[in-house]
Parts: sequence; C-alpha cells; structure tokens
Amino acid sequence: MEIATLDKRRFLNWFVSHEAFAKREVSWILNYLANHESILKYVHFVEKARRTPRGITICTQRFYGEPISLFIDGEVFHDSDQIFHEIRLNWQDPLYIECQFSNSWGNELYLGILEDNPYYRWNDTMDTQTLARVENYFKKETIQAEISELYQQIDQALESNDQVTFMELSEKVNQLIAQKEVNSNS
Repeated sequence: MEIATLDKRRFLNWFVSHEAFAKREVSWILNYLANHESILKYVHFVEKARRTPRGITICTQRFYGEPISLFIDGEVFHDSDQIFHEIRLNWQDPLYIECQFSNSWGNELYLGILEDNPYYRWNDTMDTQTLARVENYFKKETIQAEISELYQQIDQALESNDQVTFMELSEKVNQLIAQKEVNSNS
C-alpha cells in the first residue's frame, strides 16, 4: 500500500513543530524531507530502521541515544551533514525512517504513515506460543462471525416458516459452537 506524500508531509510538519530535538540539524533535515516531494515518495516510516539497507533513526530529547543516526548496510553514521548529503545525493533510493517520540502509538498522523518494515517483520520475531495464541484468537473470531451470520439466516427461516432450513442451519451452528469450544480449550 502506497502512503500519500501529503500524509507524510503532514506528519513531518507536526513532528518538527511539536517535538524537541537535541540537535537543531534534525529539524532542518526533517523540513528538507517535508519540502521535497520527489524525495518523500521514497521515504518509508517503519520500526527497526537500523535493520534496513538504508535507514535513519530519529530520537526526540525525551529518548536516550543519538538524536539522528544513519544506517547503511550495517554501518552507522551520526554526522548531520553526512546524513543530509546522503539523503540529497541518493534521493531515488528507498529511505526507511524510524521516529522515536513519546506516545508514538497514540499519534494518528504517525500511525497513518507507519509501514511494516520489509526487512524486519514483527510477526517473524514472535515466539511460537504468542503466534499460536494470535492464530487461535482469529480462528475463534472467524467462527463467531459465521455463527452470527447463521443466526440471522435462522431468524429468516423462522419468519418464513421454513422448518427444513431452520434444522440445517441449527445443526451448522451447533457444529461451530462445538468447534469453538474445542479451540477455547486448546
């Protein structure tokens, strides 16, 4: 899914105006990105930017660590001028940016542009027990949705006095309820 550059620009403008950075150059770089749509269309906001071939991590003053770090194929750079020139000279290469600021998961602008990191997917790092719980949850939700749909069909069968359809649908509901209970116990 392509994220609109307008949405990225809105977030960057909000980020610069509402957060404080330990280096003023961070704001300059973010403003540069916001004002260059040709570069911004190659920018992807992700988590774990250091795991990408070309990523930048930006930390506000409230976070420990370098205010801005550039990661290129495993090497780390902290010099703002070097980072700016890397962005400017290689503007057609994908750039992955991670923004670390307070309440990032509560910020609608940020969540609207956040993408799954293709080099570090969150579900590839989950333990098998958590994955099994997530899969079980989705199975139960799917079964519950099917049961709800069948209940609506049962109501229609009752209204039309269709006893055969009512019995068939009731049997399906009973099977799904039994299946749901088995999933709940495992």
